[in-house]
Amino acid sequence: MQVQQRKPKACAESAAAARGADQQQCDCRPLEAGEESLERSVPRKRKPAAAVAAAEKRWSSVAYVVLAAFVMATVFAVLGGRRPAVWIAATKALRRGSDDKSIPLARSAADKLLGGLLPEGFDEKSCRSRYESYLYRRNPGRRPSPHLVARLRMHEELQRRCGPNTESYNRAVQRLRDGGAAEADAHSPDDEQCKYVVSISYRGLGNRILAAASAFLYAVLTGRVLLVDPSNEMDELFCEPFPGTTWLLPRDFPLASSYANFSADTAESYGNMLKNKVLGTDGSTDGDMPAAQMPAFAYLHLDHDYGDGDKMFFCDDDQRLLSNIQWLVMRTDTYIVPSLFLVTTFQDELDALFPERDAVFHHLGRYLFHPANHVWGLVARYYRAYLATARQLVGVQVRVFDHRQAKSPHVVLEQITSCAWKEKLLPEVLDAVEDAAMPTPPTTPHGGSNNSKAVLITSLRPWFYERIKAMYWERATATGEDVSVHQPSHEEYQHFGEKSHDGKAWAEMYLLSLCDVLVTSGWSTFGYVAQGLGGLRPWVMYKPVNITAVPDPPCGRDVSMEPCFHSPPFYDCKTKRGVDTGTILPHVRHCDDVSWGLKLVDPNGSPN
Repeated sequence: MQVQQRKPKACAESAAAARGADQQQCDCRPLEAGEESLERSVPRKRKPAAAVAAAEKRWSSVAYVVLAAFVMATVFAVLGGRRPAVWIAATKALRRGSDDKSIPLARSAADKLLGGLLPEGFDEKSCRSRYESYLYRRNPGRRPSPHLVARLRMHEELQRRCGPNTESYNRAVQRLRDGGAAEADAHSPDDEQCKYVVSISYRGLGNRILAAASAFLYAVLTGRVLLVDPSNEMDELFCEPFPGTTWLLPRDFPLASSYANFSADTAESYGNMLKNKVLGTDGSTDGDMPAAQMPAFAYLHLDHDYGDGDKMFFCDDDQRLLSNIQWLVMRTDTYIVPSLFLVTTFQDELDALFPERDAVFHHLGRYLFHPANHVWGLVARYYRAYLATARQLVGVQVRVFDHRQAKSPHVVLEQITSCAWKEKLLPEVLDAVEDAAMPTPPTTPHGGSNNSKAVLITSLRPWFYERIKAMYWERATATGEDVSVHQPSHEEYQHFGEKSHDGKAWAEMYLLSLCDVLVTSGWSTFGYVAQGLGGLRPWVMYKPVNITAVPDPPCGRDVSMEPCFHSPPFYDCKTKRGVDTGTILPHVRHCDDVSWGLKLVDPNGSPN
């Protein structure tokens, strides 16, 4: 008897796209009764039901083996033999019925471009993370709005037309050197379209990422070219986000030797120019004054120590005035985006760009920040070696701000375990008596357990990793799950602007974003970046009031995956008086970890 078994269409598609990275499932079950075609060369008697069942079982096993071998060979060929852990686990996932999150299967070209968020046309070898990261991400993330996609393509064209190494840029720089004056015969109609915002890079890597994302959104809203200060490794950690041009400020920029020292006392700061009547919105020097009479540049001091005059940046009349200044230099160490939503001039456009208000940084971050190849190597190698085969990845980001807490790490450790156990993120461990009585589960000698969790810990110190790892090694879990614990690095203290340190920090942020769930430390920009890139609403560990006791509760689910703006203004531009800016709009509210801070939320509740 010759048996022809029809291969389900979904299985064929899975084999063709096996290099994808989402956990899409392929229905590779054996065919049910009545689904196979039996061609009989000679008449035979009907076999007993038991014999038929046994034959079907044998044929099902053969089909599994053949299909698994085909998928394995295909994936290995596609990946060039570079990811043995991936294709081996892909075969295991297929054998288990594709219910394992650890090795996602097929995705489409739209997934590679993140639903149109990313542009085409880049040399993929120059930045492998841009088009490979989706293969590693278990959570596909939110889809950008069509309006956001269209605006990004428009902005890329602006960056190419007005960016460095163009005639318009060269004329704009010359006007800046000349103090704002421009010769009529050197003026081009395009020059009026070319305005710039420069983002100064300083402080920790998380702060620099949030600052650049804030400056970029402001650039999109105001039609300005974004140029990022290349210092502090910004030119070595990230790929270029805009095709056909650069987002890096040239090192011969006229203000390059001075803007690093700009502060609240700088005469050209917007607040000081208002105070000294160089600029004004009271009608004496209004936003309609000729551009030639405007200052060559304005410094936007939006740092944590900014004054009342600087905070007028978030008012409509002041935005109209600033729109006539060709060069703006912005310095901030935080995420100012929530307060941009309070500027009436921007609200309609922001609503169209981000109908899901809790996904602003999620889209901006995935568009802008792609690890450079040497950083991506750190991410990809570590993921494949230690995390790929786990059923679930649990990220734990630990940052101790209070030096008194650093001297009593046991309280922080108890807060971590209390949070993870209370929220059922990790299984509890048995005591010595229970552990001795726990039967040993069946052995899977070649690994790839479908009942395992991997914990990725990021911390400046190895102490927490060592204790948690020992705990899960020395004791069985109450659920019978296997738990592995990993920490890529431990630098002991933060090295500002050091290349090797920042490269590892960026790799660890990105690894955290690849997890299924996150536990983060409140106030930490490191955690903000990871949760935003991953599209994850974390469990936030609250800062303890009493450093000798674990807070009750130890953590709570954040209201959104958006970062917190730590130092927002409390001023109503319309009434010109103080106001609680966390109560003006339903999608701008106070943060859970920083009670006076502001963050964007989904008024209807976040799905993450």
